[in-house]
Amino acid sequence: MPCLHVIVHGRVQGVGFRYFARHEARQRRLTGWVRNRPDGTVEAAARGSAPDLEHWIAALRSGPPAARVDRIERDEREIAGADDEFAIVD
Repeated sequence: MPCLHVIVHGRVQGVGFRYFARHEARQRRLTGWVRNRPDGTVEAAARGSAPDLEHWIAALRSGPPAARVDRIERDEREIAGADDEFAIVD
C-alpha cells in the first residue's frame, strides 16, 4: 500500500487540526498518525490506497474552520506505526 508523509504549514495548532486529520483519515480507512511539531507545523503519515490518500490531502488543504493552511510538504516513504488505525501521537 502507498504511504505518504506530510508536513502542514500555517495556523494548524490550537485549532483542532490533528483531530480533523484523524477524522478524515479514518473516514477513508487510512492508517497512520498525526502530531504537532515544536515549530508550529503538523506532521502526519498515512498508508492506504492512492485515491484515498489524495482525497485525504485535499481535505487537509481545507482543514477545520479555524485553521489556515499555507502549504503542505509531501513525500512518499515507508512509515512506521501505521498498521492498525490512524492515531494522534505525541
